[in-house]
Formats: sequence, structure tokens, C-alpha cells
Amino acid sequence: MKSPLRASLLTLAITSIQFVAQANPPAAQAPAAPVAAAPAPAPAAGVDFIRDVQPIFENKCLECHNPNKVKGKLLMDTAAALLKGGDTGPGLVSGKPDESEIIKRVVLPKDHDDIMPPKGGPLAVNEIDILKRWIAEGAKWPQGLTLQYKTPEQRKAIAELQKKLPTLKNLQILPERYSLETKRDYHRVVVLATFQDATTKDVTAACDLKVADSKVAALDGLTLKPVADAGSTEIIASIGGQTVKAPVTVKDGIKDRAISFRLDCMPVFMRGGCNQGGCHGAARGKDGFRTSLFGMDPAGDFVRITREMPGRRINLAIPEESALIEKAVGAVPHSGNQCFEPESVYNKILLEWIAAGAPDDKPDVAKCTGIEVYPNQIVMEGKNATQQITVRATYSDGTDRDVTNLALFMSNNDPTATINKDGLVTSGDRGAAFMLARFDVYSVTSQVLVIPDQLQYERPKLAEVNYIDQLVNENLHKLRILPSGICTDEEFVRRAFIDIAGVYPEANDIRTFIADKNPDKRAALVDKLLERKEFTELWVMKWAELLQIRSSINNNQPPFYKNALLYYNWLSERIGKNIPINEIVMELLSSTGGTVSNPAVNFYQTELDQLKLTENVAQVFMGMRIQCAQCHNHPFDRWTMDDYYGFKAFFAQIGRKQTDDPAEVIVYNSKGGESRHFLTQAVMKPKFLGGDTPEMKPGEDRRKVLAEWMASPRNPFFARNIANIIWSHFTGVGVVEPVDDVRVSNPPSNPELLTALAQHLTDYKYDMRKFVRDICNSQTYQRSTKVNETNAGDHKNFSHAQVRRVRAEILLDSISQITETPNKFQGLPLGARAVQIADGAVTNYFLTTFGRAKRESVCSCEVKMEPTLSQALHLMNGDAVNDRIKQGRVVAKMVQEKKSDREIVEDLFLRVFGRMPNDKEWTSVQQALAADPGGRQIVLEDLFWALLNSKEYFFNH
Repeated sequence: MKSPLRASLLTLAITSIQFVAQANPPAAQAPAAPVAAAPAPAPAAGVDFIRDVQPIFENKCLECHNPNKVKGKLLMDTAAALLKGGDTGPGLVSGKPDESEIIKRVVLPKDHDDIMPPKGGPLAVNEIDILKRWIAEGAKWPQGLTLQYKTPEQRKAIAELQKKLPTLKNLQILPERYSLETKRDYHRVVVLATFQDATTKDVTAACDLKVADSKVAALDGLTLKPVADAGSTEIIASIGGQTVKAPVTVKDGIKDRAISFRLDCMPVFMRGGCNQGGCHGAARGKDGFRTSLFGMDPAGDFVRITREMPGRRINLAIPEESALIEKAVGAVPHSGNQCFEPESVYNKILLEWIAAGAPDDKPDVAKCTGIEVYPNQIVMEGKNATQQITVRATYSDGTDRDVTNLALFMSNNDPTATINKDGLVTSGDRGAAFMLARFDVYSVTSQVLVIPDQLQYERPKLAEVNYIDQLVNENLHKLRILPSGICTDEEFVRRAFIDIAGVYPEANDIRTFIADKNPDKRAALVDKLLERKEFTELWVMKWAELLQIRSSINNNQPPFYKNALLYYNWLSERIGKNIPINEIVMELLSSTGGTVSNPAVNFYQTELDQLKLTENVAQVFMGMRIQCAQCHNHPFDRWTMDDYYGFKAFFAQIGRKQTDDPAEVIVYNSKGGESRHFLTQAVMKPKFLGGDTPEMKPGEDRRKVLAEWMASPRNPFFARNIANIIWSHFTGVGVVEPVDDVRVSNPPSNPELLTALAQHLTDYKYDMRKFVRDICNSQTYQRSTKVNETNAGDHKNFSHAQVRRVRAEILLDSISQITETPNKFQGLPLGARAVQIADGAVTNYFLTTFGRAKRESVCSCEVKMEPTLSQALHLMNGDAVNDRIKQGRVVAKMVQEKKSDREIVEDLFLRVFGRMPNDKEWTSVQQALAADPGGRQIVLEDLFWALLNSKEYFFNH
């Protein structure tokens, strides 16, 4: 595939730097396709091609005479093409303007059919004069320069760049160094400009880009290629008064390497979509041809391609007639449609491989060890701005390759930024997006921030309590988003009670807090709530969901209700004592003994299947869904089948045996049993996810080794996952969302924030109260839900508080609290709270309707937080509200106590909404009371019912 061509934008006076041709080419090597030998530098009064001629060609001629549109078979993008000419012969005759075809065409009458250019009117007199003088002076064309047609959008971009260049802050060549091995090696060059307002622009085509020593390497458009067999040089980029260099090393530059099935052909199959699940990578293949999904089994694919249907899929005698080729280029009917063009680099690779005899690779063929994406962060201004992304792969033999044209690209937020198949990013609406690049089994992302064009913005001076505010505000500044203000005291006290303790504040709590003149009263309230037993109960409930504490699972085999209760009490006791989460997890994973005598062992009884157990551990403690890697390499993450079955090996030697007590099962280290790879059936050694393969003694308990690593700093995922879970509880959205779907293609919205949260949680030795104190004391947590013009569409950068429906257990408990009617649940005394229910199998209609987790899986999606029609109907018509108002007699008691209408109404508003009624609400109540003087209690109970059925009640805001 032809690389994008170099197009110098200096011609519109963006910068005063002029193109300097590579000096002193070797005598044996003529300049690339010159029209005439370049003479000594022209006098100052002469025609300068870059300054004078190039703008005319690019703006007036190339629209009809570029590689995508060759009118009259005439190309004008290179010297060789112009010299070759079109239908009527050479485009020009050096030194003879009047005999040159392009001059004959531009001087025709404006109504002539053959005039050039046909659109936009004839050339101006001075433009014709420039072309004539240029030809007369020898038609000098700088060596290697390729012109490019500029669309109106590109011209607009040129003008915008011209305006921004005076504020240029930094210039980078990406990658920052180049290594070219073998004749066929190349690297796409990207030059990134960063301006004083932190925005970036791709200025590759606009800068003066050259190689210091053209005898070592040279630029073909924007692609760097080797010239010499070995040597070192530099690539130099200049624009806006700044110059930057990048080292270039060439090794074996005139030698070619053999075509490789794994290194060359397999990436083509991935890029063409041939081995995806919807095509030949499906379990049964397609149209009689099956390959491994995403190319995870190249050895098997080689056999299927070369040995099945011999002489048809590949034709060694006539490679072009191979079915593999004919179907891919659309020469014959193909249900997968045309995959690529006959002249594409992809087709040429396959043809070269077949022509070479379709050889298999040697056993020591290099393997891909990783990929890098350049640039890894960009800030784009306005819609339709573009930025080229490049991908470089590294290999086990120490080499690297530019694989941009072989990688697969996708955006996780198309409205903000899209990316095409060649890695070109185009900006859209304001926001953040991540561009995923996938090659081989590796996936890497590049962050793209988009801000409005010509935005009138001044960074606000915001109070910052701690590192949370600093990192959130820095990210908002990058997006040019103004955060909302701080919530009122009434909003804060209600929010803090619900989030920290899982209860609604009492009326006296609110009155006391509002009346408190202490400037640090919010921090004091947080400290007070963290010491309440309800804080412990809330987090016991949340961890009970993650650990699936529930009876009546596994076909009614243990754990029984007794086991579930013991397990829950064990967890409650640990969290109540503020034992660090990492220690609790270590105890869980390494637990041995009976499910009754050692309740932590029930962790291994909630899921008996080793595959699901492996997946659950990864999802609960590291936030990773690795299920895909059970049958094939994960398409959107780093995990391979080797990773999956290496991790499963930690659980392969779990032994279980019965006791005299039917409720108790003994879990122990059986010292026997292995994890076999699904595809190869090879025995897999225990290997940490994303980590090392530990040295283990024969018979050593693998789970203890895993437990020590899981909750240690050596595991980069554990602290981030726990921090993200806690953060999500208090803000309504995780830094990674969903919290248990951490993958390369779903990166954190604020990577620096997540790193800092994880680091502080680790530094606090997993003291959850200390960590929660950081969150709740931050200005970020205390922001209002009211949005402004800049943050109305923001739902993941924490510029304002999220309006969140209260979860089922807390909502049911609040109804009981507000109406003064106790609840009764199985196994618990009258008046117990729903938050305290130990067994996930215990529920009622209200909890089910409002989305309480069934604890049948570890997925965070089990807790339903979305409001539904059935929930509204249950509150309006069921016994959840109306009957409890009657039973609790809250209004009746206040009437009997001779309280005034105002006192009763204020009490009801404080109970339900956590605030006083406003003037409009109070006026409406007065009117209702005046309309029915004899039905005072009924009117006030109707008000109570209306408040409990309002959105303001069952949402936290």
C-alpha cells in the first residue's frame, strides 16, 4: 500500500524556513526522476520552486492530476510524472516554455475545452509568468519532493496552523529513533507539534523534513527507507523556528530477508479480516475453509492453507490463480467480498510467499514481543482535525518493524474521535477517546482529547483539597471543561449519609449539621460516619456480592444456609476490625480446611468448576474478564490462551473430601493435577496474569503462592481494581467502567488518577476508612449535580456529581426508617436492615424489583441501578409506601403531638428529601390544607406518600 505522500505546506507562508535539497548526491546516483539536472543555486531573483511553483501546482493543478484522479493520463505530483506527460506527450520541455504542453494549456482562452485548470478560472498573469520563468530557468525540482493535492479542508488547516505557529512550544519526531534492518524495512515518520495551550497538531507534511546523510537512508514521501548497507544518520524536522532530530541506524540495508509465513502472511490474514469469527475464524470455518480465530494457531493455519485442497488454495505454478489470491482480490465470487486490491502490498506479500514455494518458517523464526503506538497522547482542536497514528512492533531477535499498515484500529468513542483502517484519527465532539491498535496478540491504546475550536477559555482557579482534586482538575483542564460548583450543605449531608453509611439522615442530623458553624464540619461528618457500624455493614454487603455468599447453589450442594451465614459472619468480623482488604484476600485464596470450621474455605465451594473459578478470581480481584481467552486469544486485550491456562494451573490441585457433617467439605492441596492448554494439550506451568512464572517446589500449595502475589505490589492490577471499586461506589462511575471490565480496549478515563488512587491505597496499607476519607473530603466528591454549558455532556471525567438511583437494600431500609415500620427477613430479627442480609438467596419482591444482586455470578452488572416502570408502579400502588404510612402512623403521631402544619411539613421534607420545603412547595401544601380543613391528617399523609414517590427521594444527588 502506498504511503501518504509528502506535501510541504510552507508555501503558504506558514514559516520562513525554505526547503533545502539534499546536497551533493553521489556521482553514481542521479537525483530521483529530475526534469533537468539541478544547477547551482539560483540567484535570489530567480524562481524558487517551493515558494513560487509548488503552490500553483498543488492548489490549481493537482485536483485533476493526482494519483487518485489522473485526467488525460497526466500526473503532476513528481518530476518524473510531469516529464513523462500524458495523452499529448511530455508535460514540459526544459528551457523552452513555449514548447511545453502545460504552458500551451494555461494560456488558452478561458472558454476553451482544453484550458488548464478547467475549474476556478484561468491562472493569473503572474502565475503564468512564474511557470514560464521556472521552465526557462531549467525547471528545477527538488530531489525526492512529491506534491499532494490539498482539499479546501486541508487549506483551512494550513491557515489555522499558520496562526498557531507563533505559540509553538515543542516539536517531536515520532518514533524518537529509527532502526532499519534489511532492504524491505521502512518506518513511517510523524512530526508532532505541541503548542502553549497544550493542543497538538500533526505537522509532518508541513515541516521541512530531511535526512542528514542521503547515502545512508532516504525519505520516500513520509516513509523512511534504507539506502546503504550499514551506517548512521539523522532525520531532521524544522518548523516555526524549531528544529528536532532523531537518530537513524541502518543494518543490512541492501540485503533482503526471506518472506515469512508468520511474520508476513499471518498479519495480512488478520488485517484482511480473514480469520475473524464472522469469516474463516468461526468454529466451523466458512465455505469449507477454517483458520484459527485471530491467527492464534499459525502452525495449524499453515497446514490448512498448504495441505488441504492441494493445487487449489495455493497454486505454486501460477500464484495469481491460487484460490487464496483470487478470492481475496475479488477475481472470483467470494462471500467475504473483496479483501484488498490486486496492487496492494497485502496481495504482493501473499504472491511473493506462494511464488517462493509457500515455505514454512524455521523453528527459530522471530516472534513479536510487543507493540508501541505513536503518539500516545494528543489534544486535537475542533472537528475534522486529523492525526496519523503509527505502530511499531518489536521482535525477539532484537529487530523492529513499522506495522501500521498491518495493524487493526478501533476507537472506543466514535462521537469524539474516529480512526480509519490506516491509522488516521479524525476529531469530532468534545471529549476523550482511546484509539486501540492491535497487532499479533498485542493491543495498545493512544489517548485522544478533543476540545472545541477557538474556545474562549481561561483555566479557573479551583480549591484543591488533595491529590484527587489536582488530577481531576488537570484532566478537566485538558478537555477545557469547567467543573460544577460545590453542593449545598443539605445536599452534602444527605449524600454522605447514603454513600458512607447506607442510611438516610434523620431530621435532627440535618438540622444539627446546617446549624454547625465549624468550617471543617464536612470533614468532621465524614469521620463520624466512618465510625458507624453501618459503614461496616455496607461494605460487608458489597464484598458478599463479589464473593457470591449465597446458599442453594451448585445444585443444592454445600454451601448450605449454615455455611453462607458462617462465611458472612467471618467476612463481617474481618471488615469490622478494619483488617486490610489485601490480608482478607490472601486469607481467602490460601484457605484450607473445613467449610464449617474455617468459613473462608467456602470461597472454593461457591464455584467448583476450575475454569469458572479461574475467571472469577481474575474478575473479582483484578477486574479482568478473561473468559474469551479460554478458547482463543482475547481480541481486544493482552490475554492469550497461554495466559489463561497458566493462571488456571494455580487451581488445578484443589482437593475436596466429605466429612460426617453433610454441611462441611474439606478443601486441601491434593498435590496432583495439571492445567492443559485447550488447543495444544500441553501441560501449563502456573503463571501470574501479566507477571512471571514462579519457581515452585513439587507439591507446594499453588494457591498460597498465588495469594502472596495477588495482594502484593508485584501485582499491578489488584490495588487499581480495589481502588476503582471504592471510587465507583462514591461517584457512580469508575475510572474504569464497568469496574470489572479492565482491558486495553477499555482504558481508564483518567489514567493518572487511577494510578494515584491505587498508590495511596497501597501506602495506607489498604486502610479503607483512610482511603474513603480522601474521596469524601475532596472537592471532586462534593461537587453539585447541576451542570454548566461545558460539562453537561460529561459522564466520566467527574466534572460534576452524578445523579444516582439509590440501591435496593438502602432504599428499602430508608422506607422502613422514614415510615418507622420495621422489616423482617429470614434468619434476622424484626427490625433488621436489608443491608444485613447474609444470604444472597434471601430476598423479597421489593428487593428483586429494585435490582438486588442475586449473587449467582461475580459480574458487577448483577446490581441493577436503572429506574424502571415496575419500580415506580410498586411504589405507587404496592404496600411498600402506602401501607407503611398507615402502619407507622408518623403523621398521626405528629398531629396528636399538636405540631403545626409547618412543623409537620418540614419534618416530612427533611425525612424524605433531606431539605426544607421551598416557598412554592409550602404554598401548594397550604392550599391543599385550606381546601379540606376537616381532612388535615389525610392531606398530610397524601403529601408524605407523594414525597416518597418522587424522583428526588429515590435518587442520590
